Amino acid sequence: MYRRILGPVYDNEKENWRILTNKEFYASFKKCTIMEAVRLNRLCLFGHIQRIEENRILKRVLCMNFGTTSLRGRPRNKWQDEVREDGRIVGEGWQEKVHNREEWKTLLRTARNSHILHMPME
Repeated sequence: MYRRILGPVYDNEKENWRILTNKEFYASFKKCTIMEAVRLNRLCLFGHIQRIEENRILKRVLCMNFGTTSLRGRPRNKWQDEVREDGRIVGEGWQEKVHNREEWKTLLRTARNSHILHMPME
């Protein structure tokens, strides 16, 4: 809808009309993309889980090892692997900041405002 409202733009270099690219489109709204929102919510939930007590069911399930054999083929992505990748993108020291709620909120707010969790669309 918004793309239609904004319409085509004139490209002076190529001297023709073109539609906006996704990068230009999202930059004009200064909102996070769906992928950024998913990554931020995943990190937010991870921070919550890390701060809760050890005997809570959610924390026990997350740390549980079922001891089953893996299926053939490529290993599936685990939630913890995705969180680790998101944390690596956020920056150094993210594992220490997760236990302090104020530092964690500041880190996530900085990541949201600077759009560092953006994955380029291919």
